[in-house]
Amino acid sequence: MTTIQTNLQAVHARIAAACVRAGRPENSVTLLAVSKTCPATKVIDAISCGQNAFGENYVQEGVDKIIALANEHTRLNTTENQALNPVLNLTWHFIGPLQSNKTRLVAEYFDWVQSIDRLKIAERLAMQRPEYLPPLQVCIQVNISGEATKSGCSPIDLPVLAQAIRALPGLCLRGLMAIPEPSDDEALQYRQFRQLSGLLAQLNAEGFALDTLSMGMSHDLEMAILAGATMVRVGTAIFGERVIA
Repeated sequence: MTTIQTNLQAVHARIAAACVRAGRPENSVTLLAVSKTCPATKVIDAISCGQNAFGENYVQEGVDKIIALANEHTRLNTTENQALNPVLNLTWHFIGPLQSNKTRLVAEYFDWVQSIDRLKIAERLAMQRPEYLPPLQVCIQVNISGEATKSGCSPIDLPVLAQAIRALPGLCLRGLMAIPEPSDDEALQYRQFRQLSGLLAQLNAEGFALDTLSMGMSHDLEMAILAGATMVRVGTAIFGERVIA
């Protein structure tokens, strides 16, 4: 059993336990494996363990990885080597800050964008999404902890931004994402996650049909699930500590 397989099993066990605590079915939470800075070999290892949703923070790295894995699938997809067969069913999420000069690559290669925080970015993604691809699934990133250095739309500006994004062609608004202020205080974690959950409920009460709450990472996924997360973004607990060059 590989380290990544062991780690994935441990993360799924944590998700299952959190769902039991929250009185929810385990399949109500999607595990997004955050593969930023990980080589394609580690992603392949995770794919072979059944993981099929991956998150990337850096545009060029993510695009390079998507292309490399597609090429590797083509090369190795034989009856003798089936390890990469699921690669065709992969879902790629862009989850990092997005600059306007990088939107075209994201629109062309990714399936989801979770980090939209202003209308200009959404408009560019809508304009640049190829017509032959299905709509780009998107989430609005909300700065629920009010940190000056944190990306995200302010809660007060959220309704107007959501209305504008919903009207754009080529995009499908699915929900909200947040990266709260890091804390070991579970009560604080829960309060911050509940704030995002409440914002999504308010939008749905106004006629939206949002189904995605992307919140919770390696250190706080339990509180996120208790507060209603439908997707948790886990990197370190799957791939190990990242080495910064």
